[in-house]
Amino acid sequence: GRGHGDLSRLRSSSLEIKEKEIREKGSEILREQLDAAKKELKLKDKECERLSQVRNQLEQELEELTASLFEEAHKMVHEANVKQAAAEKQLKEAQGKIDVLQAEVTALKALVLTSTPSSPNRQLHPQLQSSGTRGAYKHVGGHIRNKSASGAFPSSLGKPEPSSVSVQPVAKEDREMDSVLYAEFLMWKENPSLERSSAFLSRIYREDIGPCLSFTRSELSQLVQSAVENNSLTVEPVAMSALPMVKASAIECGGPNGFRAAIETKCALSGMSRLCRHRIKLGDKGSYYYISPSSRARITAVCNFFTYIRYIQQGLVRHDAEQMFWEVMRLRREMTVAKLGFYLTDEG
Repeated sequence: GRGHGDLSRLRSSSLEIKEKEIREKGSEILREQLDAAKKELKLKDKECERLSQVRNQLEQELEELTASLFEEAHKMVHEANVKQAAAEKQLKEAQGKIDVLQAEVTALKALVLTSTPSSPNRQLHPQLQSSGTRGAYKHVGGHIRNKSASGAFPSSLGKPEPSSVSVQPVAKEDREMDSVLYAEFLMWKENPSLERSSAFLSRIYREDIGPCLSFTRSELSQLVQSAVENNSLTVEPVAMSALPMVKASAIECGGPNGFRAAIETKCALSGMSRLCRHRIKLGDKGSYYYISPSSRARITAVCNFFTYIRYIQQGLVRHDAEQMFWEVMRLRREMTVAKLGFYLTDEG
């Protein structure tokens, strides 16, 4: 019985020792696995940090690339707009030159078509003109009666008084079309307006209207030209009893109303003492300005020109282009003649 008890104690202590060994081995294995997991976790953190840096770098490069692309696109659009504007300007200039050339060709065709062997066009064959018509135009002596209040020149010269005309051959007036002037008129006629930007009106302002309305009193001259352009100028005859009898310095300011008659006053435009039978008013509320017959002739010549081109603009003229052109040339001649000091007077 004693031996059996010793054997049981040995077995029990052996089991405890084995359990202890197994427990220690398990702890060691778990410790190793934990260390391995920590190492792997550190590696994962480093990888995440590296990937985050790569992502940040890619985002920065993408932003820089996007900004560069936008800047390049804006630059390309700007260059394209500049090139397009230059091309449109060149196209417009070329179209204008083409229009001028076409108008010149049309004018030349019109001249050629009006010339036949039986009736040659004297503008194309100047050698057919007589010696009398090749020379300068000679004005027939004497005075012409004109009872109209407008003061415009008639389209043809009237018959001179027999008592004041010397016996001399009457020269026939001839004319020849200028292709450049006709081309400018045709271009203006396609889209008629009163703007000075067209070559047609720009030339007439420079050569006719400006000189014709250029008086000694420059400030008042500008006001008169503006009123003529705006169609707000009034020219009216004044009875001799209504002329002011004041000093010349007062007349220069437009002439106050309510004075007694006088024979000679000072023209508000030229500043010269003349017999002023007419007066003008700029607009509806302006003062009256007394003007000499010469100043009146110059103003009415310009007014007649503006009236005619307004009629063309409004479509009231039913003539063909060539007839309109020659009427414009006649009105231009009236402005030139009036500027040189020639004018018609009312008799009686």
